[in-house]
Amino acid sequence: MNYTVVNQKIIHHFVKIAGEGNVFTDQENMVKYSQDETEDLRFFPDVVIKPKHVKEIAAILKYCNEHHIPVTPRGGGTGLSGGALPIKGGVVLSLERLDRIIEIDERNLQVVVEPGVITENLMNAVAEKGFLYPVDPSSKGSCFIGGNMAHGSGGPRVVKYGTIREYVLNLEVVLPSGEIIWTGANTLKYASGYNLTQLMIGSEGTLGIITKIVLKLIPQPKHNLLLLASFPSNEDACAAVSAIFRVGITPSALEFMERKGVDWVREYDDINLSLNPSAAAFLLIEVDGSNLDLLFADCEVINEVLEHHQCLEVLFADSATQKEELWRMRRTMAVSVKSNSVYKEEDTVVPRAELPKLIKGIKMIGEKYGFDSVCYGHAGDGNLHVNILKGNMSDKDWNTQLKEGIKEIFELTVKLGGTISGEHGIGLVQKDYMPIKYAEINLNLMRGIKQVFDPKEILNPGKIF
Repeated sequence: MNYTVVNQKIIHHFVKIAGEGNVFTDQENMVKYSQDETEDLRFFPDVVIKPKHVKEIAAILKYCNEHHIPVTPRGGGTGLSGGALPIKGGVVLSLERLDRIIEIDERNLQVVVEPGVITENLMNAVAEKGFLYPVDPSSKGSCFIGGNMAHGSGGPRVVKYGTIREYVLNLEVVLPSGEIIWTGANTLKYASGYNLTQLMIGSEGTLGIITKIVLKLIPQPKHNLLLLASFPSNEDACAAVSAIFRVGITPSALEFMERKGVDWVREYDDINLSLNPSAAAFLLIEVDGSNLDLLFADCEVINEVLEHHQCLEVLFADSATQKEELWRMRRTMAVSVKSNSVYKEEDTVVPRAELPKLIKGIKMIGEKYGFDSVCYGHAGDGNLHVNILKGNMSDKDWNTQLKEGIKEIFELTVKLGGTISGEHGIGLVQKDYMPIKYAEINLNLMRGIKQVFDPKEILNPGKIF
């Protein structure tokens, strides 16, 4: 599809809308906004615009729709699927200046927030009022809440508290036409026609631009306990995951980490932690609640389960400092892997009982195609991040054979009842694999929805399909 090339006349119009200090064409900004955290990919925009108000966004989209100019919405730039890459050039519309926490409604346990708020800042602000917003991806210190909405982001505590979809009540959205709508209502129930709110979550900026978000909050738990369990194999660790749930325990977090990833984190971040030399894999297990005695009782039950799954030892975090160190180890794993090798990260998810088969299959596929991998992720909800390492692979094999290996990983994932992305989204880098999960009729239904919202295909074009 041919799009209009952005020229000085068009840029001058954007300046009239957003102000001279908020429209950029300089080299520094072109480089900065040409990439996110997806591998080493770069696509340069023609112009970067940083609006402050919803009416400015509406005016920009209306103009771009009328003149057929592509628009790529951008949050914190922490995405891993290429969702914020301007692959068609045109406008990068950064939402970084829409950064207000508008209202914390303590009576109704709700918060109204703009999309440019950093997720951790939101979590801290509601925690001061005694509330919990539990959706906390590893990049919570830099990702934006709007990007979390667009990609259906998750994090460790999804396993107990549910996905991001369960906390979004209502959204203000600017459509590609420039029209502004609210998608639903600020209510816990909604049975009034199609649920446009849920449709927008995970739509990756292809249907509209989210400009306000109404979120549900829950009371902050008073206590939490944290365990690090070590195992002789990946399969043993993964098999213990579903067993914990089968005895009636629902941890607030249950994370899997492969030994190589843990060792790299300890080198990268200088974490002083003594580990069993025979351990090949680890589970980080957290329980939380208001009754400390019940939490200790839950940990005793968990320990019994771990013993039946060849657990080598269990480290109990006995201080806030040690808890923080263990969580830092998990949260910096992606950065440490990236510092060690050229890599591609996949975001598989299966029913949790199928995790042993998934990780065993991933390793076998790696042997077949000649690549190594480091796996970690949110085992409690079956979400395994697969970091495929270039290592000693030749450039030729990396650029040709690897794609077949990834395809086999996704085929295995779907065969086990899973899907090709649990929380990172499809974006640019996963779109070729969509037919592995979806029949053509499913894909055509999705394309039809896109056509209804964005018939001129100006909004984040070239993503998902």
